[in-house]
Order: sequence, then C-alpha cells, then structure tokens
Amino acid sequence: MKSNIYNHTFFISIIVALLVNINGIAQENDLSNFRTRFGFRTVKQADNSRLLEVTFIALNKTDRKDQPPVYEAEIKFFNILNDEEILLGSSKTSKEGIAQLILPESQKYSTDSEGYINLRARFDGTDALGEEEADLMVKDLHLDLNLTEIDSVKTVTLTAFTIDSLGVKTPVDDVYITTYVKAMLSKMNIDEGTISDGEYTFSLTQSFAGNTEGNLTIASIIDDNDEYGNVIQEKSVHWGTFNKPLNQDKNKLWTKAAPIWMYVVLTILLLGVYVNFTYTIVNLFKIKKEGDNLSSEPKKNYTVN
Repeated sequence: MKSNIYNHTFFISIIVALLVNINGIAQENDLSNFRTRFGFRTVKQADNSRLLEVTFIALNKTDRKDQPPVYEAEIKFFNILNDEEILLGSSKTSKEGIAQLILPESQKYSTDSEGYINLRARFDGTDALGEEEADLMVKDLHLDLNLTEIDSVKTVTLTAFTIDSLGVKTPVDDVYITTYVKAMLSKMNIDEGTISDGEYTFSLTQSFAGNTEGNLTIASIIDDNDEYGNVIQEKSVHWGTFNKPLNQDKNKLWTKAAPIWMYVVLTILLLGVYVNFTYTIVNLFKIKKEGDNLSSEPKKNYTVN
C-alpha cells in the first residue's frame, strides 16, 4: 500500500513539474514580455545606388540578451511629399530581422522645398504584432573620389556637392569623412578630416600591400551625418605593393634540393648494395640446391677383401 501511494505521489510530482515548466515557457514566449525595435537607415553606395534598410528585432524586457529577430515581416518603403506616400518597393525581413531595398542611381525622388528626400518604412502589423513605422530625411549628396599622382606623390581628392532641381551644384561644407584601405577581412583607417567648401585632399605617404596585381581599394565614408545620412565612395588604384616570392637557389647544400652529384653518388651506392644483396641471395639458393642434390644421391656400399 505504501508503495502504491509513493508511486502515485511520484507521478503527480512529475505532472506538476511539467505543467510548471510549460507555463514558464509560455510566459517566456509571451509577446507581452517583449518590446520591438524598428530601426531604419539609408546608405548611398559606391555605385550611386541607394540602400534602404530596416532592422526589426524584439527585446526581452527582463533579459536584454534575448533579442530574437522578427522574421518574414513585410516592410514597405515610401517617398513622402506633402503627406503623399509614393511606394518605392517592399521587402521581407531575413532570419536576422533585416529587410533591404536597393534603389538604382536612376531612381527619381520627390524632395521638399529644402531639398530633403523624405523616406518612410512601415510594417502594417499582424494579429500578433502591432504596426511599426519610421521616417528619415536626407539630402542627396554626390561624392567623387579622385586618385592621382602629383609630382610622384599619391594624392586623394574628395569633392562633395548637392544638385538642386535646376541642376545647380552646391558644394557642401563641414562634413566629416573617413578614408580606408579595404582588406580581405577588414579595413584600415588611413585618414580622416572635414570637407570644406566641397573639397578635401590628402597625400598617401604610407605603403600598403595590394593584391597580386598591385591594386588597392580605397574607400571614403561619410557616416551617419545629420543631413546626408551614410555615403560611401570607393575606387581601385595601382598603388599597392606586391612582394613576389624570391627565387631560391636550387640544388645547393643549404637548400631542400641537394646537388645533382649527390643524387648520382647515392644512386650508385644503393645500386651496389642491392646488387650485392641479390648476388648473395642467388648464391644461397645455389648452395641449398647443391646440398639437396647431394643428400638425394644413393649411398654406395664398399667391401673390404
């Protein structure tokens, strides 16, 4: 009887534990424990196309390390002018919670009276998630990167300007810019400064290893500017150094390949050893054979008179 009571108590404990765990998991996955973060940015890329990017993630209110991305959420991108929404396109978030739309260089934008492009990203919401929306405004900055050698000095010249609706160029001023040399896995900062009156120039005095053809990729970046957002421009130039492997001396005593005469002498010695072994083995077989023949001959009986 005690055994049955013990078994019932044991199984009831397991069921209670399972119910508690399921309830805890349900609370952890309850959307009320999360708040969403909807980030929107734009980057004018090196080919003058424009990237629109939304990062859509959920943040656990109690555990900040728990930041699951919102997957397969459809994000719509608009160009706004006087409360009119012009749809530019849409994209769904990836497994990392990122939705991207790339607009070509030829894309036409509606701008306000100050020359700003007003952009909007929107998630219309579902039964589980509410609507999300973010706006930003940027001016279309044109950034040119010129790489030339002036009196044998490698010179980097940056020009930056905006163009109004009438096609008039206006140089920009007081814009911070950083220039890098791009590598396979990272980038190296080589200069930083401020564009003044639409131009910035510096000399490249350092030497950098290029690719096998001696080419470097130099990139200039305006990062998170209040007026122009993010702008990238890059070019390749034949300014890199490439150290060809030295031709090592061949067939020397101090190299991995020995002199030819050593191979010849070693080959002759080894052949002599193998010939000696072969000669010895052949003679051993001959001796054995002669011994077998002698033992097989009939014995003769001799009588003494």
